[in-house]
Amino acid sequence: MMQATGRADCDWSGDYRVFSRSPWEPCEVFRRLLQPALDLYPPARPTIVASLDDTNLRKSGTHIPGVAYRRDPMSPPFQTNLIRAQRFVQISLAVPFGTGPSAARAIPVGFDHAPSAGKVKKDATPEEISVHRERQKSQSLSSYGVQAITRLRQDLDQSSRSNSHLLVAVDGSYTNKTVLQQLPPRTHLIGRIRKDAVLHELPTVRTEAQRGRPRTYGARLPTPEELRQDESTPWTSVRVFAAGREHDCDVKQTAPLLWRKAGCDLPLRVIVIRPLGYRLSKSSRVLYRQPAYLITTDLDSSLEALIQAYFWRWDIEVNHRDEKQLLGVGHAQVRSARSAERAPAFAVASYAMLLIAAANTYGIAAREPITDLPKWLKRSAAKQVRLSTAQLLCRFRTDRRSSSTTQHLPNFEHFAHNVERHLKLKKSEITLADAIQFAMN
Repeated sequence: MMQATGRADCDWSGDYRVFSRSPWEPCEVFRRLLQPALDLYPPARPTIVASLDDTNLRKSGTHIPGVAYRRDPMSPPFQTNLIRAQRFVQISLAVPFGTGPSAARAIPVGFDHAPSAGKVKKDATPEEISVHRERQKSQSLSSYGVQAITRLRQDLDQSSRSNSHLLVAVDGSYTNKTVLQQLPPRTHLIGRIRKDAVLHELPTVRTEAQRGRPRTYGARLPTPEELRQDESTPWTSVRVFAAGREHDCDVKQTAPLLWRKAGCDLPLRVIVIRPLGYRLSKSSRVLYRQPAYLITTDLDSSLEALIQAYFWRWDIEVNHRDEKQLLGVGHAQVRSARSAERAPAFAVASYAMLLIAAANTYGIAAREPITDLPKWLKRSAAKQVRLSTAQLLCRFRTDRRSSSTTQHLPNFEHFAHNVERHLKLKKSEITLADAIQFAMN
């Protein structure tokens, strides 16, 4: 905000009070950004696709609200490390570049502070333990995810795309009963599932001759891993866009079915994606990635649309990288409870404004460089699918420096004293021979 108005060299103490004292909420800011993001969506796509994930902002202070020890996602596979960090839940809108298999750009439309409940005291009473358990449920990642999805659905109902269905792509941590059972109307979810998940058919209709309690689950179905290895079920080829180009994925599906972890009243659909083969070089052997097992509440959409929506989920990881490394989300040294929540959310909202402004200026599918690139980057830039956030920031700074709004603003120049200082000794005016003669005398 200070960079855009040309006040980066001014006193910023008043600006920081916007986070600690001003009466505003981050969800109100993102609500204003939803409609401009929806205007970039192709009208031919009836379903709005969003991605949901959580991220940690590293902190070293012990008195910052919401900071706790959390698992480091960058830990090696053989050792889980812990870090002190704040936890936030982000939801981003996946704006595709066109119809059919195409690239997409994730635009953040929500960034919620998600502190954990902490630990209960050792000498806590049974009432305090009961209250703490309820607090753990309400402050779990699944509960925060449900709140973010519900708020996005409510904002969509008040926008121009109120009749559109919402499809949310998540990872395995949000594919559970808490999220699946609390989805709002006209909202579906797709996420990962364990390869050994217990699946069942729908229960058969009970006849009058049958006695006893009606069955809630039908016959046992093969697990996702058994479905992948079952040669009697044929593979179906689906074309999707991922990793900069289009791919042909082989998939299998089973629907409708029931999953015990989701309940007996929620029909689901399981999709298995065969491992994708690739080569590190033209002469190397073929390597294979891990298979993917997906489960979704959407029983009507095509396989292409569902798998493409899940592949777009990776772009929210790109959002996290850009927010932390390029915009410095979480770098602000704030201590109050309001500032600890609002300062990162405001930085993410500014990032969303940058992406929306760039899409309106250059087009959502623009790929030609808008800045002067170094020679070592020109070859890779020719293969890029879209403009990078680094290019957009570089162009933004260039336009700001050339604007006339930053020419006559007050700054800290009156604090400095223009005293002439010499970092190096002046060159001597005498010759080397005269200097030697002077030293001998």
